[in-house]
Amino acid sequence: MLNPSTIAIIKSTVPVLEVHGTAITSRFYELLFTNHPELLNIFNHANQRQGKQSGALANAVYAAAANIDRLEQIIPVVKQIGHKHRALGIKPEHYPIVGEHLLIAIKDVLGDAATDEIIGAWAEAYGVIADAFIGVEAEMYAQAEEQPGGWEGFRKFIVTRKVQESSVISSFYLRPADGQAIASFLPGQYITVRVNVPGSANTHLRHYSLSDAPGQDYYRITVKQEAGSDSQPAGIVSSYLHNHVHVGDALEISAPAGDFTLDPTAGSEAPVVLISGGVGLTPMVSMLNTIVAQQPERPVTYIHAALNSELHAMQGHIAELTEQHAPLTSYVIYESPSTGDHYDHQGFIDLAWLKSVLPTATVNTGEFYFCGPTPFMKAINLALKQLGVSTDRIHYEFFGPAGSLEA
Repeated sequence: MLNPSTIAIIKSTVPVLEVHGTAITSRFYELLFTNHPELLNIFNHANQRQGKQSGALANAVYAAAANIDRLEQIIPVVKQIGHKHRALGIKPEHYPIVGEHLLIAIKDVLGDAATDEIIGAWAEAYGVIADAFIGVEAEMYAQAEEQPGGWEGFRKFIVTRKVQESSVISSFYLRPADGQAIASFLPGQYITVRVNVPGSANTHLRHYSLSDAPGQDYYRITVKQEAGSDSQPAGIVSSYLHNHVHVGDALEISAPAGDFTLDPTAGSEAPVVLISGGVGLTPMVSMLNTIVAQQPERPVTYIHAALNSELHAMQGHIAELTEQHAPLTSYVIYESPSTGDHYDHQGFIDLAWLKSVLPTATVNTGEFYFCGPTPFMKAINLALKQLGVSTDRIHYEFFGPAGSLEA
C-alpha cells in the first residue's frame, strides 16, 4: 500500500502526464531499446514506428496515476495487458528494467520539474503497480501451462492447410508438431505467433485472433496481408505469412490468451449481435461458430462491413450458416461495391441503419460484440450508445495496443 504523501504527489502529476505523457513514453522506448536491444525481439516494431505503443503506454501511465488511490479500478486493464504480456513472454525480471528507464524518461522530459520527491514517489508507485502485474501474470503463466493440452512458452505447430479467403486475407490451419493435445480457448481469444523473418535482425511476435470454434484438433488464424503505403511500410509478419509460409511449414505459437470473449457456458439465451469491419471478423466468426454449435437456438445477428466482395472474407461460410440456422440473421455492408456484388446496405453502419434492422428486444436485452479498425469501432460504439444499449452489454476488441473508444 502507498502512503498518503506518495499518493498526493502522484495525483499532482496527473495534469503533467496529460500534456507530456506521450513525450515521456516515446523517450522511454528510445532509452529502453538503446540499452536493451534484446527487447526488440518482444516488442511490435510496427506499433513502435507508428507511435501506437507510446500512446498506449502513455494512456496506461495516466490511468495508473489518476487511480493511484484506488488501484483496484485498473485491475481490468492490468488483466487485459497481462494476457498480452503472458502471450509475449514478459517475465518478472523485465519489470525493474522498465521501471528504471521510465523514471529516467520522466526526468529527461520534465527536467527540473521532476524533483527528487516526484521521482521517489513514482519509483514507489511503480513498484506497487509492477507487483500487481507480476502477480496477475504469474497466475496466467500457471494456467496456460497446467491446463489440459497447455504448454509453457512457445510450441511448434505445423501449417496443415492454407486457404485464401479474399484478395488480401488467408486462413492458416495449425496442428501441433508433437501430435499431442492442444489447449482449448474461449471464442474471441488469440494466439501469438513468433517468426524469424529472413533479413530481419530481430524475432517478430504478433497476436492473431483464433477464427474458428474451440474443440477442434487444430487452431485457425485468419490474417490480412497489410500492404504498404506512402505513410507506412508493409506488414512484416503478415507479408511473411502470406508469401513465405505454406502447408508443411512450422510456426511457433504461445497458448491462447485474451479477455475479449464470449462464454457459451454462461447459460445466457440473450440475443447476440456481432459486428465486424474488415479482418475484424476473425473473433466474430469464432463466436458465431461457437454459438451455432453449442447454443443453436440462441438468436444471433451478424453484421459485416467491407469495401466490396473482393475484400470480404468467409462470405460463403456466413451465407451457408445463415441459410441453415433460422435463429441467425446476417447482413453485408459494402462501402464501394463492385458490379455484381450482393449486399444489404451501401455505405457505412450508422444509427439509422441499425435502428432499421435490429428488433427492439435485441436492442434492449442483447449482448453486442464488435471488432475492426479504430475509426470503425469508434463509430459503432457511438451508434450503439445512441441506440440506448447499456455500457455493460457493449464488448469490443482493439487491433494493436489498447486505446479508448471515447477519445
